[in-house]
Amino acid sequence: MKFLNKVGDRINALAKQLTIQRQAKKVPVGLHSPSQAQLKILWEHYQNGRYGDAEKLATSITEQFPEHQFSWKVLGGLFKQKGMKAESLKANQRAVQLMPKDAAAHNNLGVALKELGRLEEAEACYRQAKTLKSDFAEADNNLGNTLKDLGRLEEAEASYSQAIAVKPDFAEAHCNLGSTLQRLGRLEEAEACYRQAKTLKSDFAEADNNLGNTLKDLGRLEEAEASYSQAIAVKPDFAEAHYNLGVFLFVSKKFRKAAEHFKLSNFGKSQSYLLRCLYMQNKQSLFFDQLDYLINQGEINAVIGSLGCRSALRYGIERPNLFCKDPLKYVLKTDLNHQYDFEKTFVKTAKTILNEHRVPYRTQPLLTNGFQTYGDLFSLDPEFTEEIQKIIRAEVDKYRVHFKDSEEGLIVNWPADYSISSWLIGMKSGGALRPHMHEMGWLSGSIYINVPSKSKVYSGNLVVCIEDDEFIGGGVKNPKNIIDVVTGSLALFPASLLHYTIPFESEEERIVLAFDVEPK
Repeated sequence: MKFLNKVGDRINALAKQLTIQRQAKKVPVGLHSPSQAQLKILWEHYQNGRYGDAEKLATSITEQFPEHQFSWKVLGGLFKQKGMKAESLKANQRAVQLMPKDAAAHNNLGVALKELGRLEEAEACYRQAKTLKSDFAEADNNLGNTLKDLGRLEEAEASYSQAIAVKPDFAEAHCNLGSTLQRLGRLEEAEACYRQAKTLKSDFAEADNNLGNTLKDLGRLEEAEASYSQAIAVKPDFAEAHYNLGVFLFVSKKFRKAAEHFKLSNFGKSQSYLLRCLYMQNKQSLFFDQLDYLINQGEINAVIGSLGCRSALRYGIERPNLFCKDPLKYVLKTDLNHQYDFEKTFVKTAKTILNEHRVPYRTQPLLTNGFQTYGDLFSLDPEFTEEIQKIIRAEVDKYRVHFKDSEEGLIVNWPADYSISSWLIGMKSGGALRPHMHEMGWLSGSIYINVPSKSKVYSGNLVVCIEDDEFIGGGVKNPKNIIDVVTGSLALFPASLLHYTIPFESEEERIVLAFDVEPK
C-alpha cells in the first residue's frame, strides 16, 4: 500500500513532465503517451479501491503505449496485491528496463523477487535503489526484511536503523527493528522499538502483537496477554495475534480460552493446537472430530502425530497416524567421539559461548536448577557455530538414510527443505527437564557436551516416551526408552515424542546442545 499511497504524487509529476515534453516536441496529446486525464482516472480507480478497473486501464495503457514505464509499475503493484507473483515480477522487470535509473522501480522489483523467495536478487535490487537514491527509507526497510530472512541479523539491524535515520517517523521500520533485536535476544531494546512504533501509529496491531511476544519472553506475562488482546482489539481478524494469545493461554493451562482463539486463527499450527486443547480438556468426542478432520485434510506434523499416539494410549481408539505411528522405533543414538574432534568442535565452542556470554539466556519454566540460551544459537552466532551446523546436517542425512526403507510419514514425507534451530541447556546438581515436545520440529536432537559421572545408573539420562506419566492411569503402561547418554552422545528422535531428563547429582555442570529440524 505504500506504493499506492505515492501514486498520486507520481502521477502529477509525470503528467507535468509529459506536458513539457509534448510542448517541446509539439506532439499531440495521446499520440505517444497517455493523457493526463487517463492518468488521473487511473489514480482515482486506485484511490477508491476499484482495482479491477485500475488493472483494465493500466493494461490498456501498456498495450497502447508499451514504452510507458509508469503503467508497468502500476500493474506490478496491482498484481502483487492480487497475489499474482509471477505477473508482478514481469511487470516490475519491464518497468526497470524502461527506466533503469528509477529507484522506486528497483525497490518494487525487489519486493516482487522477495515474494518469490529469490532473496539474494531482491537484496541486489534494494541496494541498487539505494545507490540511485541514498535517502530511500522504504528501500532500507525492505532490505532489512530481506537480510533478516537471510539470517543476517546484524546487517538487518543496520538497515532498519538507516531507514529510521532517514525517516524518524517510520513506524514500520521501528517495528521491524524491534523484531530483529528480539531475535538477537536484546529484549529491552526490542520493547522500546515496539513502543516507539505504537507512539507513531496508535492503531499498529502488528507492533502490539510483537510487543506481546517480547513481554512474554521477559516474563511479564500479564502485560503480554494485554498486548495480544490490544492487537486483536485493533484488528479483530488478526490471525497471528489470535494464535500467539492462544499459545500463551495454552502454556498457562487455560485450555478453554486458548481453544477460542485457535478457532479464530488459520495461522501456524492453530488447528493442531486446538486439537491439543481438546485433548488436555479430555473432550474425547470433540477431540476425535478434530483429529479426523486434520487426518482427512492430509495435515502432517509432529503435534498431530504425538496426539494420535497419546489418544490411542488414553482412549484405546486407533486412528491413522500420518506422521509416525511407532515413533520409539525411530530413536537413534550415535557416539560423535569416534567421528569428530569432539573436544575442539563441540566442547570448546559451547564453553566459549557460555563463558563469554555470546548469547543471552531465557526463562524456561520446564527446567529445574538450570538455564537455557535464548533464541536460535545458529542465527545468533552463525560463523562461530558453522562447523557444528555442518556436522548436525550430516548426521541428520545419515538418520534419513538409516531409515530410508520406512513407510512412516516421518521419512516418506521428509521436508524438501528445512532449517535447524539450536540452543544450549545447562543444569547443576539436582537439575532436570520436565516432559515436553518441540511443536515446530520434525526431528529433534541433543548433543551431550558434558555429562557428569553418574552416581546412579540412570542419573542424567534422556527419556523419550509417548505420554506424560501424569496422564497415564488405570494400569496402562507408558511406552518409553531410557537413553544412556555420556559426553559425546548424539540422540535423534521424532519430534512427536515427549522427552525429559532424569535428575542427577554432581558437582559438575551438565551441558547439552539441543536442536530441532524444522520444515521450511
